[in-house]
Order: sequence, then C-alpha cells, then structure tokens
Amino acid sequence: MASHIHPSAVIETGAELGHDVEIGPYCFVGARAKIGDRTKLGPHVVVDGVTTIGADNLIVGQANLGGPPQDLSYKGQPTELVIGDRNTIREFVTINRGTIKGGGITRLGNDCLLMACCHVAHDCEVQDRVIMANCALLAGHVFVGKGANISGACAAHHFVTIGAFAYIGGMTRINQDVPPFMVYEGHQARVRNVNQVGLERAGFSKDDIEQLKHAFRIIYRSGEPKSRTLEQVRAELGTHPLVLQLVESLENTEAGRKGRHRESLREAFAKLGQERITNEVKV
Repeated sequence: MASHIHPSAVIETGAELGHDVEIGPYCFVGARAKIGDRTKLGPHVVVDGVTTIGADNLIVGQANLGGPPQDLSYKGQPTELVIGDRNTIREFVTINRGTIKGGGITRLGNDCLLMACCHVAHDCEVQDRVIMANCALLAGHVFVGKGANISGACAAHHFVTIGAFAYIGGMTRINQDVPPFMVYEGHQARVRNVNQVGLERAGFSKDDIEQLKHAFRIIYRSGEPKSRTLEQVRAELGTHPLVLQLVESLENTEAGRKGRHRESLREAFAKLGQERITNEVKV
C-alpha cells in the first residue's frame, strides 16, 4: 500500500519511506532519513539527520529522533541513529545521533518501549525489549542490555552499562555499572536482589533463577571481598551461562574506571567513529 502523508507534513527530498508508512500532521522528515514499512509517526514528530528507522514502529507526540548530539565535540559530521522494529516511542522522547569519539552511531533495538519524556543521548546502545519509564535519562555512551527495565526518573551517568534483564528502581542515580539479572535501586543505589519477577516474565527457568540466587548470596551476602566471591562463584557455578555472564560483567566493572567498564573503551570507540565517518565521506 502507498504511504499516508498528512498535507501539513514536510518530507524533504531524498527521504526514503517504506510501504504503508503513516506521517501525521506537522511532522518533519529530513532528507537523509529512512523509515521502514508500516511505521507510524503521530503529530509533530521530527526525524532528522542520518536516521534509519525499521518497520512497525509507533512514534507519537512531538518525539524528536536523530537530532545532533548535545556534545561540544560535534562539528556537523554525518553521524547516525539506527532504530529497529516494533518499538513504541511516546511523547517528547528525544534520541540523538552519535559522535565520532563515541563510535559515530546511536542504536535502539527491537520491541522497546520508551515512555514519555525519555532521553537517549549520543552513542548509546539500547538492545531489544528494553523498557524505559517516564523521564528516564541516558547520558552519552550508555549500554543497556536486552530486557532491562528502567523505572521513572532514573538517570544514568555516561559510559554506564546496564546489564540484561536488570531492573532499576524509580528515581535511581546510576553512576556505576549495573550487573545483569539484578534489582538495583536506592540512595546510594546498590544491588538489592535477583530480578526474579522480570526473569519469570521473560521465560527463564526455575533452575536459572535459583542458580542466580545462589550466586547472589555468595557475592552480596557472604561479606567476603568481591574478588574472592567471584572466584568462588566461578568454581561452584561457572558452568551455568547466566551465572558466567553475571561474573564476567562484574569482572569488567572492576577493571573499568570508577566502576564503569565502557570508560576503558574510549580509544576503541573513537577509532571506530573515525573509520565510520571516513567511509561515509568516501561514499
């Protein structure tokens, strides 16, 4: 089917629209935007810059996607935003493109829900099935693993990693990496328990959850130094893939600056961003 474009919408020459796309009143779609099949843009949505949006997304209410990064190092380079399929992006959400120093690209996966007034800054990577509740804020270079749930009014420091299927309690300040599969909240924020409810809803087995609970008790309740508890968990439970993922995440955090593993990857990100922009310019 043909796309449905409201007469008041502005679609710049060069923009690519898939089949059966809906563009609502007063939208703006820039010349380098690509929008996939059956994606719907509600009134006043802006899609700008080098932005690629997949199929079956619902984007409403003055969301602004693909704007330039809010970073003083940005000098107009054609950095990117890539959004997957079947996402719901609600009112006033902002997602910025990347910077060269951060890899040159911001990514949002598939089947995510970003509630009203969320912000995803430059060079973030948000994987599949992530939920961000109202006013959740990600600073630059943040990684959010699959299935994570970030409650309302949380704020993540730049270069933080939020592990897969983690649950972040409301209004939490996230200044260090959050391990996968855990509940993290409070002031000061800390790991509270295994995210049992989230794991059950995601279809993890009872054995998976029990193994993670055992690891949690060793790491967070034994009172032993972190390095010793991780060695014990590896020895006792290291063959279990979810436990191994938890241990590796904590080891990466210990190796990073100020409890943030991605801080140690700055040079690698900058190299990748420079290569990406060089290839873009050649094209």
